[in-house]
Amino acid sequence: MTGAIAFSWPRSILPRWVRGIAATTGGKDAYACLVAGAWHTAGQARTLDPARPHHAGARDAAEAEGRYVRQTGGRGQYGHVQIRIEPSGPDGGFVFESKIIGGAIPKEYIKPIRDGIAEAMEMGILAGYPMRDIKVELIDGSHHQVDSSEMAFKIAGSLALKDACRKADIALLEPVMKIEVVVNEEYMGDVIADLNSRRGRIQNMESRPGIQTIQAVVPLAQLFGYATDLRSATQGRGNYTMHFSHYEEVPKSISEEVVARVCGTTRR
Repeated sequence: MTGAIAFSWPRSILPRWVRGIAATTGGKDAYACLVAGAWHTAGQARTLDPARPHHAGARDAAEAEGRYVRQTGGRGQYGHVQIRIEPSGPDGGFVFESKIIGGAIPKEYIKPIRDGIAEAMEMGILAGYPMRDIKVELIDGSHHQVDSSEMAFKIAGSLALKDACRKADIALLEPVMKIEVVVNEEYMGDVIADLNSRRGRIQNMESRPGIQTIQAVVPLAQLFGYATDLRSATQGRGNYTMHFSHYEEVPKSISEEVVARVCGTTRR
């Protein structure tokens, strides 16, 4: 696979991607990185969702409660939950555990609570970006013999998750790509300097007669126009392959810019 990648995806499917990524790169070649969602290698099960490249995750643990109570004259609605959230670790996914002992919350309401939390994570707390790698423990709650319902507990779970995330110091996460570049030895210095300028981290270098192979990890947002830049720096002799590696926290200054752009505000 060379640096020249063909793609033909409609712009309309990626409004958040375009706005968010454009914010991290000053608006350069935003549409070009749609191709990132299709990058994968043979046998690689994981792929990157191009429509939602950024995610959000919790830095710290936090406890919170969600209470949904409605009384309209007839049968009301009552759901009350207390949860604890913490990071589940890189690629830990969404983990839900019920610590309820006894009858504080009847068993039939546990799944609706989980569903409400999962939906709130998908909708996103930080600028609408979906949450990932969160562990949630259901630690307490209460119910009403008449007014409690699955819907009430589902809403209560959602409210609890949102409150917990506000306390847990949410971070914006960005997809990071693993890239391997093969170049003539004479161009190695320029290629490494370019990768470093893209917030890349060199992981390994291998030498063969006249040829250098450079392995690095680079934030996807910094790979706009890389095929063109590599061809220019190597007089068309450089090739590269890449695939999705992992998510990691976006630097604070860039995170603030992305969130501000997506939310339609301007940093001051």
